[in-house]
Amino acid sequence: MIREATEKDLRDILEVYNDAILHSTAVYTYKPQTLESRQIWYKQKIEEGYPVLVCEQDDKAVGFATFGPFRAWPAYKYTIEHSVYVHKDYRSQGIAKKLMQELIKMANEREYATLVAGIDATNEGSIKMHERMGFEFSGVIKKAGFKFDKWLDLAFYQLDLKGPKVPSEE
Repeated sequence: MIREATEKDLRDILEVYNDAILHSTAVYTYKPQTLESRQIWYKQKIEEGYPVLVCEQDDKAVGFATFGPFRAWPAYKYTIEHSVYVHKDYRSQGIAKKLMQELIKMANEREYATLVAGIDATNEGSIKMHERMGFEFSGVIKKAGFKFDKWLDLAFYQLDLKGPKVPSEE
């Protein structure tokens, strides 16, 4: 079941996110997050009006997804960047796709024009899923990160959304 996250989901979200930090290049950071940092992150997302979705199975959040601003400057207001993570024991079951479908629906309803994915260039599973969902390759930043004693290239993919009926500079 895909639904809005609640504070009760934060321990499960933290478990999924910290596993990605410690065991993958899906997140370009080194140290696990604390429950307190996830609580601050969640509160900020909600206050700023951005969704935090979870996929619930077996009475726990086994995946989560969100989006937020792509860049801080006003002219980027119609572009958002998303994140999607799935618990290691629940991958390859279509959970990321279901979370993404709901995020895309919400982004279109909110009249965003572009949805951006920053994906480690070696993450073939994520790249293939995004391509199947209509994302197009936009470019690579070589040596964007350094983790596990190697340089990491960051591939960008984008999905064109409906966008605003009447874009504005206000």
